[in-house]
Amino acid sequence: MGVAIGVDVGGTKIAAGLVDDAGGVRRRTRRETPTRDAAGSLAVISDAILELAAAATADGLGELAGVGIGAAGFVDRERQQVRFGANLGWRDTPVADLLESQIGMPVVVENDANAACWGEFRFGASRDQHDVVCVTVGTGIGGGIVSDGRLVRGGYGIAAEIGHLRMVSAGRPCGCGRRGCWEQYGSGNALVREARDLAAERRADAGLLLSYGDGTPEGVEGLHVTAAARAGDPVAVAAFTRIGEWLGRGLAELAAILDPEAFVIGGGVVEAGELLLEPTRRTFEEDLVGHGYRPVAQVLPAQLGNDAGIVGAADLARLPD
Repeated sequence: MGVAIGVDVGGTKIAAGLVDDAGGVRRRTRRETPTRDAAGSLAVISDAILELAAAATADGLGELAGVGIGAAGFVDRERQQVRFGANLGWRDTPVADLLESQIGMPVVVENDANAACWGEFRFGASRDQHDVVCVTVGTGIGGGIVSDGRLVRGGYGIAAEIGHLRMVSAGRPCGCGRRGCWEQYGSGNALVREARDLAAERRADAGLLLSYGDGTPEGVEGLHVTAAARAGDPVAVAAFTRIGEWLGRGLAELAAILDPEAFVIGGGVVEAGELLLEPTRRTFEEDLVGHGYRPVAQVLPAQLGNDAGIVGAADLARLPD
């Protein structure tokens, strides 16, 4: 089916790649995202696409199958319009039509977490399963669902906003306007919050963790928590354990509804490996309804890393509507 272009559009960067039909990224390019400038971000995306299209021609890769855009925001069911992209300045923006008029190629648009999930399903950690839930653990929590080999998009195209499952009644305020959302307890931001709180309570045990920052709990950042936990700092390890437990509880809730074969955990926080995955798996199994009388879904680390969104978006561009 030839090569396609995948573009992963985030609030700070636009990463694009020329992807073959085996999921291999043949060429890459990257741009900074213009802050909340809708027209400017479309112009930057168009420039990246045209650069890769020229590279495909120069490399003799044949005609492009299409362009897939993975965007952080709500995308309509027709995969044409971004209804709301908070960090991109996009509000009911006809992204596909506008880009097609600039580049002269067919364009489909998908939510970025959905695109990353599709990439893992087709070419990554869950390529041997048919029913998969992907959980992206970064600043917040994103998600994607594949059921019986098809991406679940919902009646309006906005399915799988799993980070906003309410886990705690009247809990921590969330940026979405609600309280107690899962991402306030199981995300990268939550990890830093937990580590700072624990370091303030247990300063005597947090010497290594605090030494990576400025010596204060307020100076602790995400990379410090991971480095300190890998080195055995008990407070950093405890912070990962708490986040993993919250993730496991959320997975158990999702399993009760969706019954997937596997959960794929991606995003920057999963780079900590078993520090995060062990408490996640343990709590998931403990909280799973009917545990002992049903199969237990695998909990797998993502394999494609930062390429997942690019690879998934490009592959979705090859599919019929």
